[in-house]
Amino acid sequence: FIRENLETRYFLIKNNLVVVTVATKETDGFRRFLRSAKHFNYTVKVLGRGEKWRGGNYMSAPGGGQKVRLLKTALEEIKNEDEVILFIDSYDVVFASGPKELLKKFQQSRHKVVFSSETLIWPDRHLEDKHPHVREGNRFLGSGGFIGYVPKVREMVSGWTGEDGDSDQLFFTKIYIDPEKRVRFKSINITLDSKCRLFQNLHGALDEVVLKFEDSRVRARNVLYDTLPVIVHGNGPTKLQMNYLGNYIPNTWTFETGCTVCHEDLRPLTTLKESEYPLVVIGIFIQQPTPFVTVFFERLLKLQYPKNRLKLFIYNQEVHHERQVSAFLQDHGSLYQDVKLIGPEEEMDGPASRNLGFDMCRKDKDCDYFFSVDIEVVLKNENTLKILVEQNLPVVAPMITRPGRLWSNFWGALSADGYYARSEDYVDIVQGHREGVWNVPYVSNVYLVKASLLRSELTEYELFNSNILDPDMAYCHNIRSKEIFMYVTNMHSFGRILSTENYQTNHLHNDLWQIFENPLDWEERYIHENYTHIMKDKLIETPCPDVYWFPVFSEVACNHLVEEMENYGKWSGGGNMDKRIQGGYENVPTIDIHMNQVNYDKEWRKFLLEYIAPITEKMFPGYYTTAQFDLAFVVRYKPDEQPSLRPHHDASTFTINIALNHVGVDFQGGGCRFLRYNCSVKAPRKGWALMHPGRLTHYHEGLPTTAGVRYIAVSFVDP
Repeated sequence: FIRENLETRYFLIKNNLVVVTVATKETDGFRRFLRSAKHFNYTVKVLGRGEKWRGGNYMSAPGGGQKVRLLKTALEEIKNEDEVILFIDSYDVVFASGPKELLKKFQQSRHKVVFSSETLIWPDRHLEDKHPHVREGNRFLGSGGFIGYVPKVREMVSGWTGEDGDSDQLFFTKIYIDPEKRVRFKSINITLDSKCRLFQNLHGALDEVVLKFEDSRVRARNVLYDTLPVIVHGNGPTKLQMNYLGNYIPNTWTFETGCTVCHEDLRPLTTLKESEYPLVVIGIFIQQPTPFVTVFFERLLKLQYPKNRLKLFIYNQEVHHERQVSAFLQDHGSLYQDVKLIGPEEEMDGPASRNLGFDMCRKDKDCDYFFSVDIEVVLKNENTLKILVEQNLPVVAPMITRPGRLWSNFWGALSADGYYARSEDYVDIVQGHREGVWNVPYVSNVYLVKASLLRSELTEYELFNSNILDPDMAYCHNIRSKEIFMYVTNMHSFGRILSTENYQTNHLHNDLWQIFENPLDWEERYIHENYTHIMKDKLIETPCPDVYWFPVFSEVACNHLVEEMENYGKWSGGGNMDKRIQGGYENVPTIDIHMNQVNYDKEWRKFLLEYIAPITEKMFPGYYTTAQFDLAFVVRYKPDEQPSLRPHHDASTFTINIALNHVGVDFQGGGCRFLRYNCSVKAPRKGWALMHPGRLTHYHEGLPTTAGVRYIAVSFVDP
């Protein structure tokens, strides 16, 4: 009978429920609140729109009286005495369930007004003893949410005479705890939602709240009281935890559907002419010696966005990189609408450069977005900028990671002192098990910012300055303090970030040494584009018996290796006496430079292990190499120096011979002849390796180079 009576009562009052909130401006949190209300078909009345907020910053000090004043006025206009009013905050609140459950639980309370409860007393700790004791649950009143019948709520707030900056929570608390007022307002019949059946305040209760995934929806569950609150409130200093929960509740992301809101409120570009694309200022920041800078600019050039709708702001603190920056601007700078370069000579520090870049966009009336990219970012996705613009978010970063590690360019949570903390979903997001657009407390390295934000909420010039925080942390702190949401998206694969550790700048082509620190980038730069197809497409040729010919080095690798050796310049004399080798005598000398002379022997062995050994094991079944070598060197053949090499065996189990330049272009003649088989390879292909046994069977000679200069890289591998 009781259940049937409650259901009947619910149907009588469901259409008389009104949600009332105060929002003097439309923040990201307010829009999130409205989205959750719309999902459950709540009717929301917003008070205070367009008003200046005078209720104080009650995150750190008492305030909020303006809300009571606005509510008191609004209640005077409500004529329907049967209405039930839910009065809640909105910037840090989401609905986890609908009106039916809310009203049912309200009626089950058997009270006329029900306030949310808290574990901590605020704002006057001296009132603790005056709070009624409860058998189980929270003792203290929270003013961020209450529900009640309109006449009772009207009666309750009728005594408000305070200022806008006075404490709303203190006002309601005194009504709740004062014996005289309790007599006066006895008919109001106030109680607290002590077990969080209706309202879940997070402050002081973070350890009690977990996510509960069920049937394509997500709830917050209070594990202490085993309840499922209808409303979740990130009160006080729990805004970031609210943001985390808001990534899921009520159905933002579920295991069944994935992200349900990632395609809402987009700004599609496909229907626009290129001249109508938003104008973006791309800020490029070079603050330390970084590998593959030339590749960065090559990728920038391939970015799928009209270049006449792009302006470049380049900050380069490193003299070492002036050559690459200058070459890019000289060859391609005219493609962009405008370019501003801040070089090392201006002695500007990192925070100042980022502040200046933001301000360049802020003051440019045509600027729609600022796209900040650190030089160590590897943007593999050519549509990255388009994707971010179409997301239509205030601040959004493409997720980038470091291969083989859980490092990324976002933090899922913050520690108590404002540094990195791992959220429960961080690993799943980084590893791609959960894909979506995530509200996070920190982004870095690469992100897009709306220019309208810089001209409204982020007008302070020194956003990146702090005495205690690094520039990115200072910037994100300033963003969070303005209640602006930052997002990271992993809906697409965007790229990765380079390691800049141990990057040496004492060579001509320092990127050659990056095979350990940045192996993927090294491979993309220096390994032949067809190498990975060798086995599948049967690209290994056999020009002579047991001689295997296959692509391994890119054009760039060949050029860099030759240029590195010529830059070093200490070529051997080509005589038999050679102090570089054990015993000091070379039976078949060449004019060469050994890899260890340029400190490249460790990197060369790594190359042999990763890219030569798999081919060796395939072509010589049963033989497994550890890629040990006594000799690895680059040989130079010139008609007037050393044009050829007499017949000989190699002191190796097998030999690798890689052509480093083009026959017919860089030199004439050349090649290799295997005497036993009377078989020659006369047209060596640049970047291709000849692999053959060294001892016993493959007696061979180097054919004369008749013009130009021929270079080869040779390794005697044993075993």
